[in-house]
Order: sequence, then C-alpha cells, then structure tokens
Amino acid sequence: MIRSAAEFGALVRENRKKQGWTQAQLAERCGTGERFIVDLENGKPSCHLEKSLTAARTVGIDLGDLKSASPIAAPEADDDLGFLPRFS
Repeated sequence: MIRSAAEFGALVRENRKKQGWTQAQLAERCGTGERFIVDLENGKPSCHLEKSLTAARTVGIDLGDLKSASPIAAPEADDDLGFLPRFS
C-alpha cells in the first residue's frame, strides 16, 4: 500500500524505467511537462492528482477498482489524530 507521495513517486519512477522511458518521454505520453514528472517522482506532495493518476496508468500501475474500496470513516471532530491510520 502506498502511504506517501514519495512512495507513489518512487513507484512511478520504477515502472517508467521498466518501460525504458526517460522522464521527457513519459511526460510526452501523459500530455504534461517534464517538470511535473520530475516533481512527481521526487514525491512532491502538491502534484495535481489527475496528472499523477494519468502518469501511473501510463507506466502500467494498476490502481485497482475504487468502486469496491471501503470508505474510511471521518474522524471525530475532537480527534486531532484522526488522519493517522488505525491498526487492529
């Protein structure tokens, strides 16, 4: 499971290299700029989500079926740590 922008970027980089593509080639295939691919692979957390997902699909990352994913319950209003994952 991907838990950070850095992990997601590393996965995109790994799959891009498996394809034998440069960052410029991936950018061209995604219809975006090379700078975006550089930022994405370096784990920049503010990268545009739609472009990030396009890049992932382009290098063959299966994002799974989001329709079957279980929704995460919203944290309680007074729960300052609600953003952290809960382990059983």
